[in-house]
Amino acid sequence: MEIPPPPSKSKAGEPFKSYQNYMRNNLKAPSDHAVLIPRPLPLYITNGIFFTLFFSAAYFLLHRWREKIRTSAHLHLLSLSEIAAIVSLIVSVIYLLGFFGIGFLLSIIPRASHDHDHDDAWDVDNNAKEDSRPPGPCAAAIDYSLVPPLVTCSNSTANYATPLTPLSEDDEEIIKSVVSGSTPSYSLEAKLGDCRRAAAIRREALQRSSGISLEGLPLEGFDYDSILGQCCEMPVGYVQIPVGIAGPLLLDGKEYTVPMATTEGCLVASTNRGCKAIYASGGAATVLLRDGMTRAPVVRFGSASRAAQLKFFLEDPLNFESLSLVFNRSSRFGSLQCMKCAIAGKNVYMRFSCSTGDAMGMNMVSKGVQNVLDFLQNDFPDMDVIGISGNFCSDKKPAAVNWIEGRGKSVVCEAIIKEEVVRKVLKTSVAALVELNMLKNLTGSAVAGALGGFNAHASNIVSAIYIATGQDPAQNVESSHCITMMEPVNHGKDLHISVTMPSIEVGTVGGGTQLASQSACLNLVGVKGANKDSPGSNSRLLATIVAGSVLAGELSLMSALAAGQLVKSHLKYNRSSKDMSKIISP
Repeated sequence: MEIPPPPSKSKAGEPFKSYQNYMRNNLKAPSDHAVLIPRPLPLYITNGIFFTLFFSAAYFLLHRWREKIRTSAHLHLLSLSEIAAIVSLIVSVIYLLGFFGIGFLLSIIPRASHDHDHDDAWDVDNNAKEDSRPPGPCAAAIDYSLVPPLVTCSNSTANYATPLTPLSEDDEEIIKSVVSGSTPSYSLEAKLGDCRRAAAIRREALQRSSGISLEGLPLEGFDYDSILGQCCEMPVGYVQIPVGIAGPLLLDGKEYTVPMATTEGCLVASTNRGCKAIYASGGAATVLLRDGMTRAPVVRFGSASRAAQLKFFLEDPLNFESLSLVFNRSSRFGSLQCMKCAIAGKNVYMRFSCSTGDAMGMNMVSKGVQNVLDFLQNDFPDMDVIGISGNFCSDKKPAAVNWIEGRGKSVVCEAIIKEEVVRKVLKTSVAALVELNMLKNLTGSAVAGALGGFNAHASNIVSAIYIATGQDPAQNVESSHCITMMEPVNHGKDLHISVTMPSIEVGTVGGGTQLASQSACLNLVGVKGANKDSPGSNSRLLATIVAGSVLAGELSLMSALAAGQLVKSHLKYNRSSKDMSKIISP
């Protein structure tokens, strides 16, 4: 049957639904076409037929054989109806095994390669594994001119984009089953065994059910297999974020190019100017104060006195060795460093801190904590474990405990900026910077009641680097804790600037660091994967680069504020002259 093309315009007063609706309406009139191609039965009808056939044949054969046994008849002598029942049983078994068995195997096979490492996705067990894939381009470097264009139903009230390549009949049936709810959207990868096809079907089903177009959200050009079971569930595309570079950043005598993924104009340019000022003044130096990821479970007892007994037991130095042996069984690179307890009534909050190698380490420390909790049940059988995390950690929330005790990597970065550089590159003066820092970053933040926010815009740089290098963006909350200090030195001619960041949480293995674009950005910095010679040194280096980049960003923004350049620069670099509504409208 030759399918007629869709009308170019809708009739007056009749909205154009979509090309699919037009097709459906045309196919309902067989008299208008010479030939009709029969469509296969829907899957639920076919499955129902074979289920019925299977149980009917099985019941008939069991009933017949029971009668033969009762009457002492020969079982091998089969009647025509019994032969037909056996054939029906075999056919239905083959069909059901083929339909459901393949889906079950596909759900197991893709996970087989992940089972050994999935629990250690952010763990140290990934430290010993190098990413064997070649570095892929950053997100901004993908050539989307190679991506097939979409046909947009611009006159449709539903207004969703349909693929230029027609969907197969099988895909159409699956889409309909997803829209109707008979097939869960989350199970598509396991059922199909093709992650890219699953994303395309889920995307089309979403457009049809919601009536909202996803045009502009790319589908092609991404490796969906790489995120299965570790990065993102139920994908329908990916977001493009441009990646810029700042640098060279001269840090501890070495030069680094810093990748920053952001949509904020001026951010990369400003950080780059700060790097230039640091370079011209001889570079910056860093000090790593501590390195330990934390997890704090909460347990409950029948009384406060019993809760205090657990606190005293955990904080007794004589018990630390046995507890650390239990904790360290979780990973060959994880090592318990210390434990601190807090009590609220009859509840105990135990804050465990451990080294995690080149992994960020949340999963690793959680498994170690679970080992200790199981061990403590022997001596404290009345201990009721309420949760593996009791927020005394504290993860992805501003907290004084992280500001004071630290979490992840605690880093101090400092530099002395020469007077000439302050005047020529930063266009301001040492005295103006020192005064602004005191009134803005210190006094102003205190007036605002800031917690760890004694800085100009540390979170800007932290977020940009985190997104580019595959870190957990939500951990920008505590990782951006920073106090910026400035004071005149060398008889008031030069500027000493420092940033102190007590909780930078980064890793170079596991999670998003394994994706091609993020892996390429880590490779640009020189910290891709695990360091086999010195486990943990790559993640520590990345933390110092984050601190150095924050120092550059603080220096440049504060200079722009002191010189009154902020509004002017944003009007120049952070404002688009294009009418984007005309570009994206169909």
